[in-house]
Amino acid sequence: MPLLEVSQVTKIFGGLVAVDHVDFSIEEKAIASLIGPNGAGKTTFFNCLTGLYTPEMGEVIFDGKPLVGLRPDQIARTGIARTYQNIRLFGGMTALENVLVGQHVRMHASPLGAIFRTPSQVAEERRAEQKARELLAFVGLGGKGDMIAKNLAYGGQRLLEIARALGSDPKLLLLDEPAAGMNPRETEAMMELVHRLRDQRGITVLLIEHDMKVVMNISDHVTVLDYGKKIAEGQPATVRADPRVIEAYLGPGETEEINGELKIEN
Repeated sequence: MPLLEVSQVTKIFGGLVAVDHVDFSIEEKAIASLIGPNGAGKTTFFNCLTGLYTPEMGEVIFDGKPLVGLRPDQIARTGIARTYQNIRLFGGMTALENVLVGQHVRMHASPLGAIFRTPSQVAEERRAEQKARELLAFVGLGGKGDMIAKNLAYGGQRLLEIARALGSDPKLLLLDEPAAGMNPRETEAMMELVHRLRDQRGITVLLIEHDMKVVMNISDHVTVLDYGKKIAEGQPATVRADPRVIEAYLGPGETEEINGELKIEN
């Protein structure tokens, strides 16, 4: 079975169908991309997967368990974590503290334990801090745990969001435009990190991304949304050449070729 299987998911806001009967699946340890023009419904789809929105119809099955109707914290405990299109860090907290927050759903200490500083509470806190520092090092922020999050460079804040998401020990990581606003060097580092997430930690990755270089270089599978509907899916090269995808990005009759490759921008 796929790790994640979505069937006929539909989300409506008033008279607007933002996600329209979408079927989707992703295999374990795959790297998949969800692409489409602005307003195609990509982030809304992510929100339906993570419990921020409840779809009007459809099923979301993750690791054999139904998710529709669960709260975001309950879905996080099943093994799904995410980052956001607009960075949502706790800016006044340190990088280390941000990653500790991400571990909250996996911690077991009681309120009384926290108040009275029981040995089990102290031991758990020590393990959590060690894990947080290891995650910071993994994403490339080693030695920056004591920095205030808002003082990190933009690319560092993107990496910190990923480290925080990793704190919950996800099986599936949803990345919403992880390379947005990055320079070419930072983008290359981000692509390398996504590969390491899969190859070294066994995490399945689903990302929304507008940078076609990123999508084509790291994806095993690509799904395309347009006006909430799935219009294409398959291997990156196949999707890139699909006339429906070209039309969705460039408009009817506006196919543009540069050096023999489709130019898809947003």
